[in-house]
Amino acid sequence: MVASGVVAMPAFAQDAKTMNIGFISTESSSNLKSAWQPLIDDLSKALGVTVKPFFASDYAGIIEGMRFNKVQIAWFGNKSAMEAVDRANGEVFASVIDKDGNPGYWSLLIVSKDSDLKSVEDVIKHGKELSYGAGDPNSTSGTAVPGYYLWAAHKVEPKTLFKAVRASNHETNLLSVLNKQVDVAVNNTENLERYRINTGKNPYDQIRVLWKSPLIPADPMVYRKDLPADVKKKIQTFFVNYGKGADAAREKEVLAKLTYQGFRPSTDAQLVPIRQIELAKEKARIETDTTLAAADKQKQLADVTRRLAELDKTVSTQ
Repeated sequence: MVASGVVAMPAFAQDAKTMNIGFISTESSSNLKSAWQPLIDDLSKALGVTVKPFFASDYAGIIEGMRFNKVQIAWFGNKSAMEAVDRANGEVFASVIDKDGNPGYWSLLIVSKDSDLKSVEDVIKHGKELSYGAGDPNSTSGTAVPGYYLWAAHKVEPKTLFKAVRASNHETNLLSVLNKQVDVAVNNTENLERYRINTGKNPYDQIRVLWKSPLIPADPMVYRKDLPADVKKKIQTFFVNYGKGADAAREKEVLAKLTYQGFRPSTDAQLVPIRQIELAKEKARIETDTTLAAADKQKQLADVTRRLAELDKTVSTQ
């Protein structure tokens, strides 16, 4: 029944017999594919449609893939999910639950264990001598959260603070710190756990954490809004029940390799904290913009303040 619905609906991949699931590039495509492929195979069976993984070299590639209907389902971070919802007809339908049952994860600032840098203050003091491994521009834990809670809180901008800045995925940032290719980098607790699973080595034996963010809402799963309602329901049901059915033991092994306990239902509402961060950054930018006429500045600040108030109302009614 699902397969026949697929043929009739333009919201699916072009050959009408497949769906594509996109993955943000937190690490190499080969690592992501090996970890996710068993779940993708199970999803194919559940939907009666071949589901294929879709990889891009950066987060924007997955967002654009969903925008142009090359991707119908995707695993995102909150920042990239926000972009997908706003620009690519996306809709949050679930979020991951990590192996310890946490409702989220944490962004980190890391250095090599034998680094002379012992604190964020050390990093800021010696910034002009240091190279920095930044995150993808659309990464929640690599850019949005440290940009607001770390760098803006200390009134510094990485592009001008450091001698050199290189943006990359989490896996590359970790390896760059371990191999002394950068002095300091952003990462997150999820990626460090994947490194432990993939290598059998405890990353905390090799690095020092200088800063840990507030809790970030767990990674969302997003599908295109224009998928048929019955297919969206089947997709959500598959993810939420994965690891709980007749084949639970095998499915839990699959989830363990993803560093997940499972998935829970979710909605676009989980993106509100990230929207607040982005608007607060926009407000700070307007306030310090010396090129804006007073009337324009007042108008733009009023608009941002109004949007922040609307988001506050959303939070208070949840």
